[in-house]
Amino acid sequence: MKADGDPNLVVYFNGQYMPLGEARVGILTHALHYGTGVFEGIRAHWDEGREELFALRPLEHYERWKRNCGILRIFVPHSAEELCAITVELLRRNAFRTNVYVRPLAYKCAERVGVACDDQDAFAVIALPFGDYLHAEKGLHAGVSSWRRVEDNAIPARAKICGAYVNSALASDEARQCGFDEAIFLNESGHVAEGATCNIFMARKGKLITPPVTENVLEGITRDAVMELARRELGLEVVERAIDRSELYVCDELFFTGTAVGVAPVVLVDHRPVGDGAIGAITRGVRQLYFDATRGHLRNYRNWLAPVYQSRETREQDRNSLAGVSG
Repeated sequence: MKADGDPNLVVYFNGQYMPLGEARVGILTHALHYGTGVFEGIRAHWDEGREELFALRPLEHYERWKRNCGILRIFVPHSAEELCAITVELLRRNAFRTNVYVRPLAYKCAERVGVACDDQDAFAVIALPFGDYLHAEKGLHAGVSSWRRVEDNAIPARAKICGAYVNSALASDEARQCGFDEAIFLNESGHVAEGATCNIFMARKGKLITPPVTENVLEGITRDAVMELARRELGLEVVERAIDRSELYVCDELFFTGTAVGVAPVVLVDHRPVGDGAIGAITRGVRQLYFDATRGHLRNYRNWLAPVYQSRETREQDRNSLAGVSG
């Protein structure tokens, strides 16, 4: 989905809330020229029945963001907890009643030419109405990219470093030019790494398999959530191991995970059907669990969520949940 910013949306920029149309950076900004920024992605899901907006695992996202900012020596002058509070207030001020994507961005802000970094840092938090990133209701057609995933010793893929996403942009553009919905990266060892914008899972012989973080993949929070749901709720064995390209052609099921994509089934890879070419039972189960958990329907996962409006029903459910735990 293309999410364009309404200039009247409220953003957090230079330490204050302001309209998006007033938040500007100079054309000589270091990050614009050299990719010296680190971004994060956080989802907030609207639940119509409760009239509540739930931010999904914001604390974990901000903890990851601050750790990754350290790779570029970017300093964010707030704790993860403070950043959560800023984000909840930002969502309230925009009065969203739809699904939302939150984009924190920290960057080197010096306005000069010269690649070496300095200690001039800035950050912003933007929130946009955001529907499906990939339209996956009938399953996606993915293609293995000719571009390889960046190596950790070049640009760490585990951090959302702005400049590294040229790698994803090249692969995504190639995929769409070839008629695919999404690209799949191999790393320099020839193993499957991840999608251009998402992690990847394969179901084979009753097991759920995903590449380990040492295969140059993002340490995805949605990836972690799916692994927990699959183990706890579906009783699946989840294995982290290297995946060969040819396994994509003989596996039973395949799906992507990520903040933007959620859980997105893949039914074709390189014009070959995955399994029987339909969305499989494991994928459907994981997808439904993720949907329910992210909208507050599963009590055991309410700790993943930060309710924005704290509706009466949400407060009552929180009290009942606490009573159940204490009882």
